[in-house]
Amino acid sequence: MRLPFALARTLSVLHVLSLVIMIGGVSMLVPLGLSHALGDGAEPAFDRSALLTFAAGALTWLGTRRFKTELQVRDGFLLVALAWTLMPAFATAPLLLQLPGLSFTRAYFEAASALTATGSTVLSGLDELPASINFWRCQLQWMGGMGVIVLAVAILPLLGVGGAQLFKAETAGPMKDTKLTPRITQTAKGLWLIYALLTLACVVAYHLAGMDWLEAVMHGFTTLSLGGFSNHDASFAHFNAPAIEAVAIVFMMLGGINFAIHFRAVLRRRFVPYLRDPETKAFLALMVGSSLVVAGYLRLAGVYPDAWSAFRYAAFNVISVATTTGYASTDFAKWPIFAPMVMMLLCTFATCAGSTGGGIKMVRALIMLKQAVREFARIVHPHAVLRLKYGGEPVENQVIFAVLAFMLVYGCVMIIATLALLATGLDLTSAYTAVIASLSNTGSGLGEVGPTRNFAGLSPFQLWVCVASMLLGRLELFSLLVVFTPGFWRR
Repeated sequence: MRLPFALARTLSVLHVLSLVIMIGGVSMLVPLGLSHALGDGAEPAFDRSALLTFAAGALTWLGTRRFKTELQVRDGFLLVALAWTLMPAFATAPLLLQLPGLSFTRAYFEAASALTATGSTVLSGLDELPASINFWRCQLQWMGGMGVIVLAVAILPLLGVGGAQLFKAETAGPMKDTKLTPRITQTAKGLWLIYALLTLACVVAYHLAGMDWLEAVMHGFTTLSLGGFSNHDASFAHFNAPAIEAVAIVFMMLGGINFAIHFRAVLRRRFVPYLRDPETKAFLALMVGSSLVVAGYLRLAGVYPDAWSAFRYAAFNVISVATTTGYASTDFAKWPIFAPMVMMLLCTFATCAGSTGGGIKMVRALIMLKQAVREFARIVHPHAVLRLKYGGEPVENQVIFAVLAFMLVYGCVMIIATLALLATGLDLTSAYTAVIASLSNTGSGLGEVGPTRNFAGLSPFQLWVCVASMLLGRLELFSLLVVFTPGFWRR
């Protein structure tokens, strides 16, 4: 019997998704081994979770193997949407089994926050949690940082599916069709290799700066992924070490740069790709400039007694929030409101496309700025032929229209989510910054969700609003919303 078109395509996508789920089950073996090595008591939770997840993936694979077929573009988007909504559900298993009293909503929020590299948490008492549970949270952020689907394309070319469709649906930014290598599998492997090498360098640097090896690995995972999870409730204030903060600043900024630029720089063994990329230059200038401005403001406001202290705390926390990492070395919510609001603004657009950061992305902000300048010029010279250029190359109107549409939808989602939280009685500051923190995958807001608090005080409905915002932000809105359009399901 011939199956309906939508059902047949869904079953073919589920066949590929089953392999991604099995990857998730295998990944649980790492914290399981750590738990056995440390004897922290979480072994049964990871034993059962790994078996459950792998079995679910294997049974799905067996049940859908006769529907294996080449994926089309729309299938890639459906696979990404399903992977990013179902994988957090499986990732909740160790948390639910190990932490009695934790509801599924809060466990899903924690897992979604980890996989989307957001960094918001509903857990407290992190210092007392089993080390393997904290490691699992950090490992999820590292896996989600570059994308589980890109990982699947990199290590499972035997899938027999359209890797380009998955890569296009998963990667960030308005210019997704640029190829670094002739084969998409080679591109994914190259990006993951750069990601892994930078993570290794970060881990070693953290250890040399004073962390023990386990802490260095966990924070290495959450620094390069720009996720911001820590195994301490106080985050980086626990260490109170300028050397550790300096390491974090360097690698947060590296994580905020397009990994394609890192890839080209490594291939050419030169820094020229960084110097020629307008987005990278704008990102670095903004990080340095905003840190200096906030440091000067804090010093003039008398928040810190000397320029060094003002610069130390401003640079770390501004760059942490701007890169959507979300670490905190002090309660910046207590600073004069100008400083934290500047930080909230920066996290919505500062990171580069193709980085592990969230938000609108710097390239879109630059294109919109250039478009605004072009419109001003058109008003003055209505008959002039004005081309918008980026990096010396003309930008097609199709890209400009796509960026305009993205900005419009981004603004609408932010307003709707904020209104939804306000309707539940949450105050304006907490509601607005909770949405910004979720939609831009930053993790820390102000008010009830400030840097020294967490999202534990939110109701289940409020948490689901934030989860939806996290997923929309991580998948850059259209990759998820397109699945809900009627045209997507038509032949």
